[in-house]
Amino acid sequence: MVNLRILREVIMRGKFRRRQLPHWDIPGATYFITACLNKSLPAQGVVDLRNLEDRLRGQQRPAAMSEKEWQNHKWKLIFRRCDEWLDTSPQVSHLRDERLARVVQDSLYFFAGEHYDLIAYVIMPSHFHWLFRPSDVWVAELGDLADERSPRERIMHSVQSYSGRTCNGLLRETGPFWQTESYDHVVRDEEELERIRDYIELNPVHRGWVTCREQWRFSSAFDRNGLPQEELSQSLTKELLQKARDRPVG
Repeated sequence: MVNLRILREVIMRGKFRRRQLPHWDIPGATYFITACLNKSLPAQGVVDLRNLEDRLRGQQRPAAMSEKEWQNHKWKLIFRRCDEWLDTSPQVSHLRDERLARVVQDSLYFFAGEHYDLIAYVIMPSHFHWLFRPSDVWVAELGDLADERSPRERIMHSVQSYSGRTCNGLLRETGPFWQTESYDHVVRDEEELERIRDYIELNPVHRGWVTCREQWRFSSAFDRNGLPQEELSQSLTKELLQKARDRPVG
């Protein structure tokens, strides 16, 4: 497993949780999460990422950058390199199977509008990206339980435990379906949120798999396609997913 020790620095108040990757939990935050299939990074990718991390660790911060900007810049470089390996040379790509991709999609939507606002997502063959904000009402209802397991952790657990168990059943396999840890980033402001939304939804376009974001079947762009302009920024709901599934494809 790659130990990305130089990932993000968050200034806002929050709880820092470390297993093998660092995680920040911030009250009221919006999270950008990438979850990978177990063993999806090839051995060459692991070595490449470690080498990149070592090179960045040895570099001095440019004078024009603040420490916060430098840490964020390094996180972006490592994340994008990792994403490139996952898109171009995955060792495992179970989510090419539309049955499994649909299971993951269902899991992302299951508590949408209840436990969190689902802002954007895309399901790729070896991983998925998503952007969500835990519901203030739901977080308040958790009370002291949020100290035992953060809202972000609870949301990720519900998505990955259900989808992993169900997908393994369809594959007739056992063992971990997802990589133990996800890659997460706290969104700093609305401008960054829009950049990340574009990054997520344009991922299949940048890989040359479709010509526009709305063509990728398992994505928020597909689900929102056809909505009036004033509704394009609304959070995704199960009702919207059903309408998307009822639309003719192609």
